Amino acid sequence: MQPSTQIPPPPASPPPATRPVSGLRWWIIGLIGLATVINYIDRNALAVMWPGVAEDLNMGKEQYALVVTFFMVAYGLSQSLSGRMFDKVGTRIGFTISIVVWSVAAGLHALSRGLLSFALFRALLGLGEAGNWPGAAKSNAEWFPIKERAFAQGLFNAGASLGAVISAPLIAYLYGAVGWRTTFVLIGGLGLLWVIPWLIINKAVPKYHPWLSEHERKYILEGQATPETDAAPDVALSIRELLRYRQSWAVLLSRFMLDPIWWLFVSWLPIYLHERFQFDIKQIGAFAWVPYVGAAIGSLGGGLLSGRLITGGATVNRARKICIVLGCVIMLPALLLSAWATTATMAMGTIFVALLGFQIAIGNIQTLPSDFFSGKSVGALAGLSGTSAVFGTLITTWLVPVLTRESYTPFFIMAALLVPLGAAAVLLLSGTIRRLPLRQQPS
Repeated sequence: MQPSTQIPPPPASPPPATRPVSGLRWWIIGLIGLATVINYIDRNALAVMWPGVAEDLNMGKEQYALVVTFFMVAYGLSQSLSGRMFDKVGTRIGFTISIVVWSVAAGLHALSRGLLSFALFRALLGLGEAGNWPGAAKSNAEWFPIKERAFAQGLFNAGASLGAVISAPLIAYLYGAVGWRTTFVLIGGLGLLWVIPWLIINKAVPKYHPWLSEHERKYILEGQATPETDAAPDVALSIRELLRYRQSWAVLLSRFMLDPIWWLFVSWLPIYLHERFQFDIKQIGAFAWVPYVGAAIGSLGGGLLSGRLITGGATVNRARKICIVLGCVIMLPALLLSAWATTATMAMGTIFVALLGFQIAIGNIQTLPSDFFSGKSVGALAGLSGTSAVFGTLITTWLVPVLTRESYTPFFIMAALLVPLGAAAVLLLSGTIRRLPLRQQPS
């Protein structure tokens, strides 16, 4: 697979590895995982501090849903735009643009005076944060052989889980120490610091990176080759062309159904704890991180299982589908049990299991763009699927205030109903998961 065009253009042949760095691909995914930790700290800060923010600015749950909607609309639009941006400028510059935008936006939250300013700064945050996901999918397609991609995606998704784990106690501590405005300024600076090692380490794609040993370069590039990749041209498909493939719709619809489950907890878990169990911000910080440990285990476990299956002789098709179905089988009963949790401890335990299953499934779904298409189209489909996920999330976001007027039981039942729909989208539409022959008419 040929690398996507970078800015500036790469040299005609790989430079000598004058300073080879062992396992450089793991340094790259490690930095992307760290960016994702920062992404979730910046994203979750408002939910954790909302009881205090709402009291200061005299806002309620309906205003919170509106602020989340502004974020999600911008996030959804930017997923597709960012995916195309990464395909054009490459992952090095694309990640730099994305994280600078969202870090500045996070800091600007400190200037908020009411609903309008919060909504505007939240929208800017969504514009920047969205790039993290198509960028990671594209980077994994560039830097990892096929058999390691699900685990690399799992490491990336573990960054989201770790960010959620860290954010609740960290934000609660900072809120208690310096208040919500200064907290936003402090967390906004994290992403700007991240840019420094990213630009130093991620100098080019694997074929041209001067620090990559020839052994690792060969391992990566040969591990990306299949009979389909050798036969298919590395072309950038338009959105219209991508949508002609039912395999694209398998990714879009599965994420439309499943991603809202994750976002229900990212956006509403602290508020659920506050309303259902009367937790204050300090107690939210002590409890709200627990389910995301399960998510981190699922991220890594789902990727490891998929890689082990492929190494053991299973096809990519079989490995991906086993993991997706397994994740959904774990998720569904846990969500149903959460609906009738009577204590905070029971609720955290069942949500722990639900998010573990979610990450097993979603990590493998997020690798599908790189399984189906070449590097020049991976970012576009990953971004488009992120936009689809946001549309589903917007629907559930506006349903939450209505469904939770009396209790949170309908909240969890709604999440459970989405699970079989998401699994069905993959199983019915993806066909055999493999690189698609682009020279043929799509079926």
